[in-house]
Amino acid sequence: MNGSHEDGGKHISGGERLIPFHEMKRTINALLEKGLSHSRGKPDFMQIQFEEVHEPLKTIQPLPVHTNEVSCPEEGQKLARLLLGREGVPRKVIEKAYEQIPEWSGVRGAVVFDIHTGKRFDQTKEKGVRASRMDWPDANFEKWALHCHVPAHSRIKEALALASKVSQHPAAVAELCWSDDPDYITGYVAGKKMGYQRITAMKEYGTEEGCRIFFIDGSKDVNTYIHDLEKQPILIEWEEEHDL
Repeated sequence: MNGSHEDGGKHISGGERLIPFHEMKRTINALLEKGLSHSRGKPDFMQIQFEEVHEPLKTIQPLPVHTNEVSCPEEGQKLARLLLGREGVPRKVIEKAYEQIPEWSGVRGAVVFDIHTGKRFDQTKEKGVRASRMDWPDANFEKWALHCHVPAHSRIKEALALASKVSQHPAAVAELCWSDDPDYITGYVAGKKMGYQRITAMKEYGTEEGCRIFFIDGSKDVNTYIHDLEKQPILIEWEEEHDL
């Protein structure tokens, strides 16, 4: 809205699906509706594009989900720091990342942060790293949501699909996220051990500054990390026995 990012414009909404060809029209209409009815405002520019995916598709399980009810953003952020520490991010690195979050509010994708150097790993500047090419078929997601007593909301589906993809790379340690949507204050911390930890208040209502940080272990093979995030096609497919 109000021009491009470079000219001071504001990003309203983004979305992506990984679908068979016969679902193209229905999916494009859903993405169009999402972009036109967002709480951040009405866009003056929208782009919808599609590309054929040739890489082999990988199927993974969704991360286990737990919801943490907190009374205020301060309590939520305190819990987020605690969970990051439990997942293996050193306390000094957590604080270094938090100090720089205000500077990263304009980054459109995620910031990749190395837990050993305590520095930003990616060289993408304002663009950030965008995890892409993942999806969760609606019927399987709705079955999972019913089983787990979670609202079958597309926002939860998209966030959990992304977090599940991000966490499965060997170099991944943890993810910290909250939305730039002013009407949505729930965020999460995710990782291989703790799963997907929803936190019900990570910011005040009306705040448009979001955050997405991928914490990685830079001592492992990170050569494929960003490539896999952007290019490896992933489908989430929940099976009930995995949640027993």
